[in-house]
Amino acid sequence: MQAAELQQEALTRAVGGMSGANYSAIFAGFAAKGILEVDIRPRENVFTYHAWRALGRQVRRGEHGVKVTTWVPMTKNVENTDSGEVERVKIGRHARTATVFHVSQTDPIVQ
Repeated sequence: MQAAELQQEALTRAVGGMSGANYSAIFAGFAAKGILEVDIRPRENVFTYHAWRALGRQVRRGEHGVKVTTWVPMTKNVENTDSGEVERVKIGRHARTATVFHVSQTDPIVQ
């Protein structure tokens, strides 16, 4: 997968999700870093590294984000015995950790 595709996929997932399960961890983590709670808006100004890249921003060197848990869908290829075609079947979800950064930890990418 190309870097631009990876970044766009990360942004799509970040904006499109509906779960608020990580909001308490995000608010607590960034509040501990001195960012005011009114300035913390998940899905608006809190994203992963790759999502920030897709938005044309770079996380500053040395910045530490907040770890959150995401659920990644798992699939496997299954061959249909009747037609012989291979199709992807959902088999569940797997927990992964991701690190998110606040907009104040990023700078615009200069071309």
